[in-house]
Amino acid sequence: METAKDEGTASRSALFAQLNQGEAITKGLRHVSDDQKTHKNPSLRAQGPPVRSPTKSHTSSPTSPKNSPQQNHAPVLELEGKKWRVEYQEDKNDLVINNTELKQVAYIFKCNKSTLQIKGKINSITIDNCKKFGLVFDNVVGIVEVINSRDIQIQVMGKVPTISINKTEGCHIYLSEESLDCEIVSAKSSEMNILIPQDGDYKEFPVPEQFKTAWDGSKLVTEPAEIVG
Repeated sequence: METAKDEGTASRSALFAQLNQGEAITKGLRHVSDDQKTHKNPSLRAQGPPVRSPTKSHTSSPTSPKNSPQQNHAPVLELEGKKWRVEYQEDKNDLVINNTELKQVAYIFKCNKSTLQIKGKINSITIDNCKKFGLVFDNVVGIVEVINSRDIQIQVMGKVPTISINKTEGCHIYLSEESLDCEIVSAKSSEMNILIPQDGDYKEFPVPEQFKTAWDGSKLVTEPAEIVG
């Protein structure tokens, strides 16, 4: 890899050196005399255009790079330092993280059609690039983030101060009685719903996706836009 990198750097340096030569770069071109120019030599015009040699069939070099097939990653569920890594899980509905500590974080990446339960108290949780993924957790002291995902369901059993949803299509959040003061921050997302416990069941409330902004004389004021059908 270092050799290829050095060669690429050398090639770019050589190119920049040529461009910086200015007029000097034309010194390497072959000079054409007047008797070789067709507009100054009628005999050359009478000869007609030169006959092209047959085009050789192009054969790919055995050393030419080929597109490598898509790599299948092995599923991961492990504690690395203070970070729980949950990656590339497919069709797994029995994933559980136990023995958590307050300083630990969880990073969930590219998990599809799976469900994870995190027991105990943890610092933060990030869901990144997941589809049809379910998360159930007890307590988070920092933030739960959902990024670049689709069809996510989150159930809070205890408390969490903030849940952030960014660039996500479809996110359902089930809050507990203890987490009703949780703040939901969303950006560039759609189909978000917050489910509030009421009378032993849940009542669904959609998160606004459209807003209107107006100048009140001193500042901009933004509020959800009510769509009249």
